[in-house]
Amino acid sequence: MTTRRERMREATVREIQEAARRHLRAHGPSGISLRAIARDMGMTAPALYRYYASLDDLIAAMIEGYKGEIRETVEAARDTMPAEDLSGRLAEASRAFRHWALDHRPEFTMIFGAPLPGYEPPAKDGGPSPMGFGAVFFTMLADLWERERFPVPADEDIPPALRDQLLHFAKACGLDRAGIPLGLIRLYAAAWVRLYGLVAMEAFGHVKFMLDDGAPLFEAELADMFTSLGLESPAPPGHSPSASAAQNADS
Repeated sequence: MTTRRERMREATVREIQEAARRHLRAHGPSGISLRAIARDMGMTAPALYRYYASLDDLIAAMIEGYKGEIRETVEAARDTMPAEDLSGRLAEASRAFRHWALDHRPEFTMIFGAPLPGYEPPAKDGGPSPMGFGAVFFTMLADLWERERFPVPADEDIPPALRDQLLHFAKACGLDRAGIPLGLIRLYAAAWVRLYGLVAMEAFGHVKFMLDDGAPLFEAELADMFTSLGLESPAPPGHSPSASAAQNADS
């Protein structure tokens, strides 16, 4: 059971994070300052240091929190589809990642945009940490491969310099599951670059020169990605087997 002091501290930390998010949304990542947050909360700046040792610590906590939000959003979308519908789960998770990015552009920029001038993320002990929301996508892809056995590049077909880096990445992030070929890691890397690249371009406004609405291109790319894996194209957004069954029952 948490103590009253601990609960008060947790509540203050949440309030600090909420204030910081308001400043992020109003002024961008460079507009966040401990002094301004303290002023909003009726605190002195030195008092804020009891919760965050520096602005870098606060920014790092915000980034980790937003990554956690993405993971929760992606997992919730994935779980709207039946467990046996692996393709549908992957498609809904991919769409949820895009929607979160477009609905949270300042937060997305803080995570994936150019680093803030002078920002130094706190050092972490123990080397590379396991993946966050990216692991959700890899797990779904691995489950699909174990069921569908779609073709993946052979180890010898992956350039040695790339192969060594993928091996290091897989081990550091816990992706070297028994029986999972390195070629699947290679496909995951390509699929993630494709998915993330399109979402980032849209979130940063870089597709406006040719598209007013990026959704059709995203859906087309998602379908192409599924085809490249030897999978059926995903059902349109909003489609689910349960919804179809309900419609058939009513007709």
